[in-house]
Amino acid sequence: MAKVQLDLNNPFFQKEWFSLEKIEALALNKMLRKLLSMEWQQVYIDKGLRWEQIRFKTTRQGHNIYSLRFSQKYRVTAYRDNDYLVMLNIHVDHDSAYV
Repeated sequence: MAKVQLDLNNPFFQKEWFSLEKIEALALNKMLRKLLSMEWQQVYIDKGLRWEQIRFKTTRQGHNIYSLRFSQKYRVTAYRDNDYLVMLNIHVDHDSAYV
């Protein structure tokens, strides 16, 4: 079973990450550490992450885009590229992750 690896290099993700308030930044860091300790099958079934496919939305390369929850207030969007979870954006409004 493959371990999750993270790609945090997206400039949009980084800009949003570094502008988070301290409590939300800590929550995101906690989620990222959790992801690094997981295998992919665990990610799909973890109740806390709430891994959900965003229907009708893909990357230019055709990867499905997913939403993950890292706090009561925030979600991130990302896609899987082989063993990497590539972070895209941070959304304060859960519904905005799906638009």
